[in-house]
Amino acid sequence: MSIAIVPHAERWKDAVEAFNRRMRLGGSRWGWYVEPVPAWIAKRRDDQRVWMEYWLAVEGNDQVRGGYGLKPQEWRVRGRSLVITDWQGPVSEGAISRKFNSLGLRLVRDMLKKRPLLYSWGHGSDEEPIVQMLRRMGWLMHPTPFALHVVDAYRFLRLNRQLRGTPERRLFLDGLAFTGIGNAALSALQWASSRRAAPIGRPRRKPKVEVTEVDSFGPWADELWHRVKDEYAALAVRDAETLNLLMPPGWTSPEWSPHTRLRVDRGGHTIGWVAVSARQMRDDPRFGALHVGTLVDYFAHPDDAGDVVAAGLDHLKARGVDIVIANQSHPTWLRAFEEQGFVLIPHRRLFAGSPPLREALAPFEETRNGLFLTNMDGHGPMGL
Repeated sequence: MSIAIVPHAERWKDAVEAFNRRMRLGGSRWGWYVEPVPAWIAKRRDDQRVWMEYWLAVEGNDQVRGGYGLKPQEWRVRGRSLVITDWQGPVSEGAISRKFNSLGLRLVRDMLKKRPLLYSWGHGSDEEPIVQMLRRMGWLMHPTPFALHVVDAYRFLRLNRQLRGTPERRLFLDGLAFTGIGNAALSALQWASSRRAAPIGRPRRKPKVEVTEVDSFGPWADELWHRVKDEYAALAVRDAETLNLLMPPGWTSPEWSPHTRLRVDRGGHTIGWVAVSARQMRDDPRFGALHVGTLVDYFAHPDDAGDVVAAGLDHLKARGVDIVIANQSHPTWLRAFEEQGFVLIPHRRLFAGSPPLREALAPFEETRNGLFLTNMDGHGPMGL
């Protein structure tokens, strides 16, 4: 029976639940959203500049076999306005049944037909089947690092589940934690990172920075956006309207931690902002029971990146987090993270761009030095 790719709708909710059950019984941890209207940035207006939408692969009249999500958003690329789309998924029964082996490829091709300027920012390993498939399709693959700052070394060594995968590792890390050697080693590593990245001949942080917590983004964010946007070769639009769609005032979700928005001023003028979150993890496969702070999104002139990163880091430290994490692609911002004692772990996340997007970003050898990506440019800080 043929498979059609259709918008998610109320009529498919039971079929999606049945699909999710089959995936679990088949040993897959993946499933798809039962609710057809996205909880985050659902499209409410025709002129909306960023939104999420869900699509399903349906066999016959009652069998859902897969799905994907699209997040179209207005970007600026070398002064041009383009709609560039992040994709989520695709998820298909090909993960558990050879009968549907080719469905993942069909879903990717369908996404490309709908939104040729397509990208995803994630994929931690070249060994992942989706990464191998995209390489064969001629996609751009640009590796980016993961930024980590350890605040409480003892808890980090004792509670980080990803590092404690074997009894031998647990014993070793416990020894580092209990003896204090781990704290000394991590402190030295972060100090070395900050010294290596520190600018020569000027202080690492400029004076007279004021940090204010705000409830939403206003005209001050628009003024900053219009003043600074052309300092970057490629980035998603970050004016007040778009930011308030991405981070609605007062909005909460079980999947996300609430965002705290910090406005950073110097001499009475806004130089940047940073949105942060903090979550106490419970039995997380990566972070175990750590209290994790995230620099979710931020913006400033590249010269002011250090002050903005410091504002977010200081705020999260005051909230008692164990670690602070972030993802970024821009070289100047990555250096700013290092200045503040973050350690950059290379090749932890791939920016995968479709062939049409590769062409729009050409020459990418130059564009990548001005490519600005944060967690918000992917699926958002899901689970954090």
